Order: sequence, then C-alpha cells, then structure tokens
Amino acid sequence: MHRLVIVGGGFGGINVARELKNNPDIDITLVDKRNFHLFQPLLYQVATGSLSPGEIAAPLRSVFRRSRNVRVLLGEAVDVDIQARKVILSDGELPYDTAVFASGSQNFYFGHDDWRKYATGLKTIEDATEIRGKILMAFEEAERELDPDRRRAWLTFLVVGAGPTGVELAGALGEIANDTLRNEFRSINPKDARILLLDGSPRMLPSYDASLSAAAEKQLISLGVRARNNVRVVGVDEHGVELDAPTGHERIESRTVIWAAGVMATPIGRKIAERVGIQTDRGGRILVAPDLTVPGHPELIVIGDLAAMSQDGHPLPGVAPVAMQQGRYAGRLIRKRLRNQNAPPPFRYFDKGSLAVIGRASAVAQFGSLTVHGLVAWLLWLFIHLMYIVQFHNRVLIFIQWGFEYLTYNRGARLITSPDEMEPPPRPAP
Repeated sequence: MHRLVIVGGGFGGINVARELKNNPDIDITLVDKRNFHLFQPLLYQVATGSLSPGEIAAPLRSVFRRSRNVRVLLGEAVDVDIQARKVILSDGELPYDTAVFASGSQNFYFGHDDWRKYATGLKTIEDATEIRGKILMAFEEAERELDPDRRRAWLTFLVVGAGPTGVELAGALGEIANDTLRNEFRSINPKDARILLLDGSPRMLPSYDASLSAAAEKQLISLGVRARNNVRVVGVDEHGVELDAPTGHERIESRTVIWAAGVMATPIGRKIAERVGIQTDRGGRILVAPDLTVPGHPELIVIGDLAAMSQDGHPLPGVAPVAMQQGRYAGRLIRKRLRNQNAPPPFRYFDKGSLAVIGRASAVAQFGSLTVHGLVAWLLWLFIHLMYIVQFHNRVLIFIQWGFEYLTYNRGARLITSPDEMEPPPRPAP
C-alpha cells in the first residue's frame, strides 16, 4: 500500500484524508499534536463567551472512525528526512511514500516575542480561554478598584490588528460591554468600557472593499468601539502599549491587550526548506509549485498556511477555504498518480467570497465585485459557518446556542477557568 503521512488535522489535512478515505491502495497516517480538529473561524466566540471549546472542536478519531485506511496519531512533526523518506516526530518517526504538510500557522509578533506574555494571540483553545479569562477578570477588577485611573486602565481593551479576527473580537467585546453584562455590576457601568481597535493600515478590513470597511466601522462605533488607524505598536507591557501615531508617540494604559496582528508558518516549514535547499518567504512559508508540491520533490506536498502561492499576481490569503480547496486538490493529485493518470491542472483557488461578522445581526460580505452588509450578510455568515462545522451534532449545538444568545443577549460560557486568571493580581495598598 502507498504510505501517505499527513501532518496537521486542520482544514487542509482533514480534506486530504477525506478525499482518499476508504481507498484500499492507500495507508493514511494523520498526525497532529492535538487530538482534535479546531474550527478556528469561531475561536473568537470562545474567547468572548458565546461558545464552549467543545462546540467548535471535533476529536480526529471520531471524524475518521469509519475510514478504515486512516490512522490518527498524536504527535508533533519536528523534521523530515528527505533521503530516507521519514517524517521525524518529537518522539519517533513515520516512513512515507508521499507526505502532506498542513500544520498551519502560529502567532507572530514581528520579532518581539516578549510581547506574547502581555498580548495574547488567538490561535488555540488555550489562547481563547485565556483571553476569555482576561476579559472577564478585567471587569471584576474594575468593580473592586477605587482609584479612577487604575479603574480606567482595567476598563480599556486594546485589540491589535484590524483584519477579520480583530474586527470580530472588537465587535463581540462591544456587545459584552453594552448588553451581556448590563445590570450585573454595582460599582461600574460596563458600557463605560473603552474598546480600541489598533492597526497600521489606513482603514480596517484592508482586504475588503472600502465601502465595507466604512460600514463595519459605523457598526463598531454603535457598539462603543473606536478604530485607531495608521498607528504602529512599538511596545507592549503589563500596563499597556506604546504607539507611534501620526500625531507622535503616545502610550495607552490597559490591562487587557489582544493580539490579532500577524501570523507566521509553524517551524516545520523552515525545516523542510532547509532539508531540500530552498528559501521560505518572510512568514516562514514554502514557495510551492503550481501543483502544491515542493520544487524538485513531488513526494512532498505543502498546503494551507504553510504554503506560499500567488494567483493572478496576488498571494492567496491564509483562510480556511484556501486550505480546504488545496486539501481536496492534493487528494485528487495523489489518487491520479497512483492510477497512473494525467495529473490535474495546476491548482487554482475559487474565491467564494469573504465574510466578517461585526455584531448582532450585522456583518459584511464580499463576493467578487458584489458587496453586502447588514442583516443579509449576517444571515449568510451564520449559514456558511454552520455548514463548515465538521460534525453534525456540533452544528445543532451551535445553532441552538446562537438562537438563545440572540433572544436573551446572554453568553452562556462566561467562565473564568484559567488557573492564572482565577487568582487576581496583587492589589496596590490604598
């Protein structure tokens, strides 16, 4: 049997395995350092208490329990032996005839890794629960704080990065302050929270049409969110951030900073490039051939956020639909090879549109030159995201949860569960 090793159980990896499942000629090993597939587009809803982690994650063994030729292993790929054709794990190795690398991306702090301690990114379940704890703890600390300046710092929330993730996070924060926590505190009014969306671009959602950026900003303003464009973060510490703004250098005091400004490929990308003698781009991604293979090594296929590829002069975005389409293409490519059939045409991404939810009954959507915003875009966002959820019972749970939240404004997963967040930081003497 042909030995296929797939590194990564994200959107790209599971679509390769699904394309080739139950194929008697292929022995598939899917390896991931987590035992579940994570629906990352809804991770921000875990971070803001709308959903619980289990509702957006599906155990990989459960996903492929009926696929007899798919074996799931828990492990981390750290290297690759090109000559021996082995994927090197942190605790072993896996021989392969074809290897697909789809391990995704990680948070990137532009060379300032020390910021990670104070500005949590949003790539994992742990990130989401940590952010949720920080947000809720900020309101708790503000409730107890007597000093007005320190209270203002606790009620100041900074979201760095005004792409879709940052915009969705900021909108959810606005809903929490305006609706979810209403009448729950006695010493503070959650509506007094100051939510700032920081970005170096001239406008939020720079990859969307300018009219949608304006519509998104208008909706965010109604939620109490203020966008600060053309600003560059130059420092982050436990008490706030330093900015270079058009008006000069400034500092914003805040105890809650959320990072949504950048990602880079996982380290395995640079290892592959080193072993085959090629360069990666600045984000650590491998420049792949038109059929998604590593140049000169047709047995190595790289997809998703780990692959750098341009189409019509523009780089493909690091979004789930790209990874899903690349995964299905990689599966078809492998199947045609084994059948000695002509290879499929070079991969081409079919852009089905981009969507970002802003808040309650409001979203923006772009389908080529067609732009939609407001309730219609929000309904489209709900339907499309539900359809992409891997397991049916999770779709039902999320649908019910969204319906309950829409009717009651309540976010049922508002739990402070991180051990670090359960214990409030030391309070200064009065």
